[in-house]
Amino acid sequence: MNPQPLALPSADWSAWLADNVGERLQSASDTLKQLKDGTSRDTATVLGRWNDADIALRGAESAAGLFVEVHPESDVRTLAEELVQQIDRSKTDRNLDRALYDVVAATDPAGLNEVALRMREHVLRDFRRSGVDRDEKTRTRLREISERLTVLDQDFGRAIRDDVRSVRLSAAQLDGLPADFIAAHPPAEDGLVTVTTDYPDYRPFRVYARDADARRSLTIEFENRGWPANDAVLHEMFDLRDEKARLLGYDSWPDYDADVKMIGTGNAIAEFIERISTAADAAGRRDVDALLARRREDDPADTIDRSETGYYMELIRREQFDVDATEVRRYFDFTRVRTGLLEVTGRLFGLEYRPVDVPRWHEDVTAYDVYADGERRGRIYLDLHPRPGKYKHAAQFDLVGGITDRLLPEGVLVCNFPRGLMEHQDVVTLFHEFGHLIHHVLGGRQEWARFSGVATEWDFVEAPSQMLEEWAWDADILGSFAIDETGTRIPADLVERMRAAKDFGKGITIKTQVGYAAVSYLLHRDRPADHTAAVMQAMERYGMIPGLPGTHFQASFGHLAGYTSAYYTYLWSLVIAKDLFSAFDADDLFDPTVAHRYRDRILAPGGSRDAADLVADFLGRPSGFDAFRAWLDTAPVASAGRSAP
Repeated sequence: MNPQPLALPSADWSAWLADNVGERLQSASDTLKQLKDGTSRDTATVLGRWNDADIALRGAESAAGLFVEVHPESDVRTLAEELVQQIDRSKTDRNLDRALYDVVAATDPAGLNEVALRMREHVLRDFRRSGVDRDEKTRTRLREISERLTVLDQDFGRAIRDDVRSVRLSAAQLDGLPADFIAAHPPAEDGLVTVTTDYPDYRPFRVYARDADARRSLTIEFENRGWPANDAVLHEMFDLRDEKARLLGYDSWPDYDADVKMIGTGNAIAEFIERISTAADAAGRRDVDALLARRREDDPADTIDRSETGYYMELIRREQFDVDATEVRRYFDFTRVRTGLLEVTGRLFGLEYRPVDVPRWHEDVTAYDVYADGERRGRIYLDLHPRPGKYKHAAQFDLVGGITDRLLPEGVLVCNFPRGLMEHQDVVTLFHEFGHLIHHVLGGRQEWARFSGVATEWDFVEAPSQMLEEWAWDADILGSFAIDETGTRIPADLVERMRAAKDFGKGITIKTQVGYAAVSYLLHRDRPADHTAAVMQAMERYGMIPGLPGTHFQASFGHLAGYTSAYYTYLWSLVIAKDLFSAFDADDLFDPTVAHRYRDRILAPGGSRDAADLVADFLGRPSGFDAFRAWLDTAPVASAGRSAP
């Protein structure tokens, strides 16, 4: 068979979305009703029909979920939110349907292949985790909780997405910013310049602006996005998750959530947080001491806060490692970076990206068909610049889940990069997020919808993306596309200095991530009355850099919705990513033997096997902590004639 990509509309997106989702919901409903009609069916038929319904539901969910976040028309976003609620109700009804459960449970697993058996076990597990085996009163309450959590999740995300804040500054307060930033921010008639909390403004401003008061003002606005609206949302969200977990027999939401992840239990999350925190203590303290010492050269101080870390990290990298980010960024023109990303990943994984002229939801979006060995393997959309009403962070969204011989995998990269010159950290982020997109496409040749694409345990999904970041730090690779406006390629010695400078700050970066992990875990476990106080305490204990007074970071911590209590997964995955990367030759990152083995054993299986088994298959051994520890313990080495922090 030759499956074709999903045909998007050129106009009337509301009608298309309503029809597309409506047809899929009806198809799923009809298929599930057939399973309950009393007809005797063999195991293969029952599982096949369940899969058909799953394909329909996941297709509806992907389309509606994407356009909530990216469509430029507010009425389409509103419709998409309503459709997401319908879809979630359908999924909840399915998973609480005792008659459906009895049909699947009655199937005979004998004779099923390994993946089909895994699929059957996961379906039955999902039924039980939804509460299908509870009494009618409990099932009714679980349904109410599920529906309410869907609405709260949308309210939380919308409050962040729509809350673009700004500060108004004198032109002099832009001192230190790159010339292209200043040119893009001309003074208004009153002589003041507006700088917003959107990433293309916020990230360079907190790194380059010399005016400490201006940096602090913008940081406070950034960390107050979603406040106060999201305070009540989070309280109700955490309470309902806890109630759901307890109704299902768990001690807490983290225990419920971790039960189907690699980590296993809520207590194991706490233990992992402590382990990583302890491992990073020395490196984190070294970094904080260096930042504070440098700050004291400008202003006597006992502490350093979140508005100052980016600025002083940049100063130290410039002064002690001879890396000036304003010099670095001139080599990273957005268009060249995008082209380079496709060339690098195409060479690494044996892929070809062919641009396609198809309907898109916004003119900024570019589309490509992905080919391997002359065969179309999927379609990707790149939506990489900010606009009003759009998702504010960086993420990969599914559009279509791939099914062997039936559906091509289609995914969307949603980011908020500037249109001109990029920070190198933005380049790293682009490689990271593209890792998810490639995983979705290459893992999208599965028989079963639930195993298609990025369908591993959730605390593994970041590992392939974190590993792909390494390709954004290689001198030869960067030299292939990092070219300034004069045609000069980024010098190899500059990249080597960048790599050396990267070792400075990793301690504080890991400690900050530990702080975020603790916040997501503790807010769910303890459900404190004062979220802000709890966040401040957690960040002071684990993150080393205290929060700014008067800020409410949790109100815009989007991962509290999607990742719930499991932000630890970024660190858990990073440990695995460092181990995966150890299999590559640092002097030949394109070695096809290793790259293709990685592609075929880590990415291509999707979720058809446990992540631990995928890793062991690739490495030839279970994953360990040694590679991460070695990376973390590597001290920064300053440039010749300069002192390391």
